[in-house]
Order: sequence, then C-alpha cells, then structure tokens
Amino acid sequence: MQTKHSFVDRIEETLIAFLLGSMTLITFANVIARFGFNSNILWALEATVFLFAWLVLLGASYAVKKHSHLGVDAIINMVNPATARVLGLIAAVACLAFSLLMLKGAYDYWAVFADLPPTSGRWFPTGFDLKARSQSFYEVQDVPMIGALTFLEDLINYGDEYEKMPKVVPYIVLPISMLLLVYRFAQASMAIFRGETDRLVASHEVEDEIEEVRALQGEHD
Repeated sequence: MQTKHSFVDRIEETLIAFLLGSMTLITFANVIARFGFNSNILWALEATVFLFAWLVLLGASYAVKKHSHLGVDAIINMVNPATARVLGLIAAVACLAFSLLMLKGAYDYWAVFADLPPTSGRWFPTGFDLKARSQSFYEVQDVPMIGALTFLEDLINYGDEYEKMPKVVPYIVLPISMLLLVYRFAQASMAIFRGETDRLVASHEVEDEIEEVRALQGEHD
C-alpha cells in the first residue's frame, strides 16, 4: 500500500513540477524574445495564466492529501482527544459539502464549452438542462490550436475548425480539480472517523520535521 501511495505521489508531484517548470520556461523565453530580439510570444501570457490556474487547482487537492493547507489548531489543542476528533470531523464534512457545491458549479461552467448539458438546480443537481446553449465554439484569446486536438472539431464543434485553442481544453481542470478535492476531503473525513487523525491540517508539522531531521543526524553520528 505504501508503494502505491508513493507512486501516486510521484505522479502528482511530477505533474505539479511540470506545470511550474513550463510556466518558468515560457516566461523566460518571452523575456529573451522581448529584450533580446525585440519580439514577443503572443500566447505566452495567456498560456502562463492557464498553467498557473492548473497548478493552483490541482495543488489544492494535493495539499489536502498532505495536510499542507493553513489552519488554526488553537481550540483543538485545548480540548480532549474525543472532542478534537468530533470537531475535526465536523470541519472535514463541512469542507466536503463545500467541495461538492464547487464540483457542481465547476461542471456546469465547463459543460457548455464541451457541448454537454449543465445540471439543473441552483444548489444541488436535479437533472440536466438540455435547453442550455452550447458554447463549444468559444476559443481562448491567444493560444494557438494544437494539431493533436483537432479531433475536437468533429467531436464538439460540428466540423468547424478552431483557429485558437477551444476553451474546453484549459477549463477542463475545473471539474477535474473539484472532483479530486471531493475525493481528498472524503478520504480525510474517513481518516478522522476511523480515528487515524483528529484534524485536517497537520499540527506543528515544521517542528515534527525538524525533530525527524535531528533524529536522523543522531543516528548517523
């Protein structure tokens, strides 16, 4: 099980590193083009914005998994373990409910760009709005169309060609990231329910890491 978790961690960490590295390379290339060749990569800024959005949204669920989000544990540290577990479970369920609402909103926003029907209902899905107007022909402003994605023209754009990348591509991170967030909060809720932890955010993780490093140094000495 530990090996499986480590493999999944490496995939997530590699993807996050790829997004960050891509942002850095595109920005650096644009700076070189601007100041070295008096030119400009027209799509660089927009592509960087999309990559940053992917980095933040995908990183949010990974941070839940690693207990890396900021939190205040002053009250939890003042109560007994049983009460702390109950408070932690309440917080986890509240975050799970919030992420479910975000998932509905994210899917509804993205669906029209994918020529799919959004859900009906203001807060909770009550069905699908089959009368919603498709916006699959919407394109981003600057990022050019990629040859590998031309299949989308027949799939969702009724054969019409895209000059720029369709919005369905960069915006797909919205439902994916919210689905991952739901999954991570569900995992956290189950961990608290089973008594494996009593909170969403690791308490004093910096101090714990320092103690681990000191212990390792002591073993080597």
